[in-house]
Amino acid sequence: MKNTYESPLASRYASEEMLYTFSPDKKFTTWRRLWIALARAEKELGLDITDEQIAEMEAHIDDIDYEYAAEMEKKLRHDVMAHVHTFGKACPKAMPIIHLGATSCYVGDNTDVILMRDAMLIIRKGLVNLISRLSAFADKYKSLPTLGFTHFQPAQLTTVGKRATLWINELLMDLDELDYRIAHLRLLGSKGTTGTQASFMELFDGDHDKIRRMEKLIAEEMGFSNGVVPVSGQTYSRKVDAAIVSTLSGIAQSLGKFATDMRLLSHLKELEEPFEGGQIGSSAMPYKRNPMRCERICSLARYIMADAMNPAMTAYNQWFERTLDDSANKRISIPEAFLACDAILRIANNVAGGIKAYEKVIHKHIMDELPFMATENIMMRAVKNGGDRQQLHERIRVHSIAAGAVVKEQGLPNDLVSRIAADPMFGLTEEEIRKELNPAEYIGRAPEQVTEFLDEHVRPVLIKYASLIDAEAVELKV
Repeated sequence: MKNTYESPLASRYASEEMLYTFSPDKKFTTWRRLWIALARAEKELGLDITDEQIAEMEAHIDDIDYEYAAEMEKKLRHDVMAHVHTFGKACPKAMPIIHLGATSCYVGDNTDVILMRDAMLIIRKGLVNLISRLSAFADKYKSLPTLGFTHFQPAQLTTVGKRATLWINELLMDLDELDYRIAHLRLLGSKGTTGTQASFMELFDGDHDKIRRMEKLIAEEMGFSNGVVPVSGQTYSRKVDAAIVSTLSGIAQSLGKFATDMRLLSHLKELEEPFEGGQIGSSAMPYKRNPMRCERICSLARYIMADAMNPAMTAYNQWFERTLDDSANKRISIPEAFLACDAILRIANNVAGGIKAYEKVIHKHIMDELPFMATENIMMRAVKNGGDRQQLHERIRVHSIAAGAVVKEQGLPNDLVSRIAADPMFGLTEEEIRKELNPAEYIGRAPEQVTEFLDEHVRPVLIKYASLIDAEAVELKV
């Protein structure tokens, strides 16, 4: 059907893996697994639940009757109870013990935490692969001089590889933040309507140890070694959502910076994102090679950064132990933040795997500006030949202004070298001056910095996450 709205995040941008993570199948099968974990824990701790009931539930995790669930939700006006009845219809023997002692947030909130964890693992894989690809690029071009820019004005030289390390460094910061979020994430557990677990006090005859043990068993079965949150109302703190989406916003900031730099360098014709043989850059101007992928990164990055306000505002506006003005917002803002972040990581990996460096253009731009930057060295050479430093400084100032005017006002090449060579005060030939114009002499420790950074900071990360690295090119939907 193409006669209803569809999200571009689903149809155009996000990966199948991330789309599945926030799919109805993933959500509702996770609800069923949580009900099974609860029943298994309750049985182990002495409640009257049979192996046959649990086996029946396990046999029907995936066969969800969505039509019946929709009918029940329309009747009951409650999504969780609709799915309790749907599961119970498939598992009549287990029906009496499904959701025993739990509230809606037992399945709703715990599933949200599980989905965010699984989604963060996908994001981590994308980050690690991007760091790997950009590191290979940085190493390849660690010694290739290029103009540095401050205020997007030509400044001292750097190298193409050193600039790439600036992108990687921010991604490492993002990876540290993401690792922290994954490592410290906890399930809600089963806390009850106001977080006091009063219903379980009834079920377990006031045995506090059994209730604590029940939550530990559930957390272990669902893969959370950190266990459950120590205290809560009916829901886990919505600051968890705000913190996680803030982490995604940080990734968006880094990728937006990378993509913006690439767009500017594309304008200069120094670096270029991949451009395929049949690709059209413009419907009106066939010669154009617009940086469309990097523009898409910037576009979606802005969306993520703006979306980060949603869970932040939700977190501050939770009333006491529970309010429901979070639900409708969470259904949209959390999945879309992950889908968009997944999308820009995929695009960035596609770009990083095929960046084209135009070395002759880069060199031309250097040589257009290097005479200005080399004036200190030229002046020192003239001083060694017997010149007066202060007089030479003034002459260079005058010549630099004149040469700058030639470039800006007449559109002609920089003639500073010939002006200095023609000035008898310097006593230097043009050939002697041009010996001072070797770009490799003006890049400082940039190559060494790249090597040190990759060896000391990047390689340990790539070794740690070697199993996540995928050498295959990332194919985009559009």
